Amino acid sequence: MKTFLAAVLALSAWHCAQLSAAELQVLVKDHNGKPVVDAVALALPVDPKIASRAQMPTAAVDQVDKQFVPYVKVVLIGSTIRFPNSDNVRHQVYSFSPAKKFELPLYAGTQAQPIIFDKAGVVVLGCNIHDWMIGYVYVSETPFFAKTDSAGKATITDLPVGEYMVRVWQPNMEGSEQSTVRRIAVRAEDPGVAAPANRAEWNLKLKPAIPVSRTSGGSSAAYP
Repeated sequence: MKTFLAAVLALSAWHCAQLSAAELQVLVKDHNGKPVVDAVALALPVDPKIASRAQMPTAAVDQVDKQFVPYVKVVLIGSTIRFPNSDNVRHQVYSFSPAKKFELPLYAGTQAQPIIFDKAGVVVLGCNIHDWMIGYVYVSETPFFAKTDSAGKATITDLPVGEYMVRVWQPNMEGSEQSTVRRIAVRAEDPGVAAPANRAEWNLKLKPAIPVSRTSGGSSAAYP
């Protein structure tokens, strides 16, 4: 009887947890109404008691065809990132960003030392050999984040129901990230309703795209 009761209570707790979890669908467009890819959406709980899903598996930013892949990588603070080199030439990855300053000696393959990103903020990646190689690591202070796809859509999943301060960031956006902050109430999903209950949309003004020449030479990129 006790075993049966324990199983019922465990199932009930699991069911309640499922009901209390929701998702937030984010849409990011530019000032012309076109979808924005590689925008980071982050949700910070207003109530610090909201349970964190803090998991920090090792992530990776590859180097393919002399480009960082992915162009924007989002990780939770404290995460470790590997920088494999899938090209047939050597690279020398580095960053001067305050959130993480590091340099990996010239290498090929997978032998580069993994880097721990222990401070929140934007880390700009460069290569000392190929100055057109630019990438970004966004180190988030919250485990609730997502990145937009080519349709400008991102879904932050497994959100406990509650109030969140939600903001977005994109490498080419004009204005401050802080100017995008909104307070959003995330409500429980209604199984009987097909449309998602929690949606939010941003319109960002982006800086004009500047063509980059893929020629060898010393790095001339600017780093925040």
